Amino acid sequence: MVERPRGILIMTDESPRYALYFAPDPSSPLWRFGSSVIGYDAASGELVEPLLQPDTMLSRSWSDLTEEPRRYGFHATLKAPFRLPEGTDEAKLIAAMHRFATDAQSVPIAGLSATAIGPFIALTPMGDETALNTLASRIVKEFDIFRAPLSDADIARRLKSPLTPRQHEYLMQFGYPHVHEEFRFHMTLTGPLHEDDREVALAHLKAAFAREVPEPMTTIDRICLFRQAHAADKFKRVDCAPLR
Repeated sequence: MVERPRGILIMTDESPRYALYFAPDPSSPLWRFGSSVIGYDAASGELVEPLLQPDTMLSRSWSDLTEEPRRYGFHATLKAPFRLPEGTDEAKLIAAMHRFATDAQSVPIAGLSATAIGPFIALTPMGDETALNTLASRIVKEFDIFRAPLSDADIARRLKSPLTPRQHEYLMQFGYPHVHEEFRFHMTLTGPLHEDDREVALAHLKAAFAREVPEPMTTIDRICLFRQAHAADKFKRVDCAPLR
């Protein structure tokens, strides 16, 4: 934060950002798979050797193709990155997350599969997603008191991508356009891929996922808080709260 002449505190783009994610246990095959695909373990804060390096078959290196998800760590977004408003702090946010979790049910899913979502590849849930979408909507609304208003730079950055009128409304209301009926649970594995690379990368990721995660995950069982200390830093896992 910085101080205006009359002592009014305002948030800056250098303030820490937080996000509420689903992320599996760091000892699980799923966490190791996702972290090794993107080349970064957000629990330890360390870079890891990438699981896949099919560079000779792609137009860019695997490191380049995973640069964007590496910045955020392996996760599925429940409430997108935000800065804290004046009058609250990380400890209050963590306490609220744990209170919420004691009153929220785990959500069963049929499993995960590697899927192309537009230009990028992610793990998406199989089966009925109604309960999962309801959980995400509840988190978006109930934790919005911990979100400072978007800065002008944040808004400008978001508006570089085309938004529908409803998405624009959600951006201004909740700081993120893809909430409620616009939400889709996914665990990102790559950044945007050229069409020529997408099929090759998807085939490699499907085979690696089947090999590295033989037992399908069947429950969304926790909420995790991630923090980005400075704009140039990667997000790091801070704490997790188990759902009932």
